Amino acid sequence: MIGGGPAGLIAAEQLAEAGASVDLYDAMPSVARKFLLAGIGGMNITHSEPFEQFSQRYGNAGAWLRPMLEHFGPAELVDWIHELGIETIIGSSGRVFPVEMKAAPLLRKWKHRLTQSGVRFHPRHRWVGWDQQDRLVFESQSGQVAVKYDVCVLALGGGSWSKLGSNGAWIPLLLQRGVDVTPLVASNCGYEVFWSDHLVQRADRQAIKKVGLSVEGFDKSKISEVMITDYGIEGTGIYAMGTYIRRAINSTGVAVLKMDLFPDRSAEQLSKVLARGAPKVSLANRLRKNLSMSPAQIALANEEGVLSRLDEQQIVARLKGVTLRLSKARPIDEAISTAGGISPDAILPSLMLKQLPGVFVAGEMLDWDAPTGGYLLTGCFTTGVKAGRSAAEWLRSRSTTC
Repeated sequence: MIGGGPAGLIAAEQLAEAGASVDLYDAMPSVARKFLLAGIGGMNITHSEPFEQFSQRYGNAGAWLRPMLEHFGPAELVDWIHELGIETIIGSSGRVFPVEMKAAPLLRKWKHRLTQSGVRFHPRHRWVGWDQQDRLVFESQSGQVAVKYDVCVLALGGGSWSKLGSNGAWIPLLLQRGVDVTPLVASNCGYEVFWSDHLVQRADRQAIKKVGLSVEGFDKSKISEVMITDYGIEGTGIYAMGTYIRRAINSTGVAVLKMDLFPDRSAEQLSKVLARGAPKVSLANRLRKNLSMSPAQIALANEEGVLSRLDEQQIVARLKGVTLRLSKARPIDEAISTAGGISPDAILPSLMLKQLPGVFVAGEMLDWDAPTGGYLLTGCFTTGVKAGRSAAEWLRSRSTTC
């Protein structure tokens, strides 16, 4: 095993349960560092929505991921957590969390179980490829180490959060072996918008809790939360629409994002509410009192032009359709995850690389993408289970042949 994130650990567990002798190598001083950091604010392990809806969150990759999700998906992941002795709860949004809301207790129990099953951990071993004898080569504190293997599972992550070990350094190593890899791009990330100083002063780091989102050119919409930042916009809703934002930017150089500040009210309803009060009451006061708009919402609505210069119909149209032009994603190392990776055409259904018999891959190395909400972590677990079980079957078949 190379890579000690969730995908690598669960693959190691499958191999150990099948009776294999498992050595797990990781470049960092300890395993699952990104997993731990992501869990500090609340460990969102998966989502409780119906399976049909859940499986669609993976976009174009859903077709080849679905068989794996059917075998080890959100329900099986929750059962597995319970087997570790960790209870779970379902939040109001349908997201599933450990009761303690942290990753550390889960990881401690998990690592203890892996150690008890015979998995040997080798920290501070950075994989640098193969030698002429087809052995795996690692750089360690004691020098270079070459390791023979019967089967190998790679679970080295994507390209975000490089300080935690997920840096995409594996890409040239696989390209040299003829493996097709789609370039990594930032996913679940913020996008840059040129704001006025006026908006930054009033809205920086302010959340807009409920907003309707759509991207020009795509028949998709989402009601969710966004966060205004000094550089642009981010948040759960932006992550959910990220696929369409990226496609628009790649196609035309800019993504036109439409924001409905009142997705649960019609234009007619807004007009009636806005018109209440004495005629001399200022527009700013009517926005605050009649519509309960926050300073951030008002600043956002004024960004395309001062609202007070518009007539009532135009004001309502603006509130129902603030337009933002997103120019580019933030740097990849700021992203929660990455899209791109090993092409589906480069792997067999077992997740073995076609160019490298006996080498399996899992997790964010593969070319799939998903929004936050438990989908990313579930994808890592489900591909890790598949790779681990396939690797165990490969070992059995080789033993039988011999």
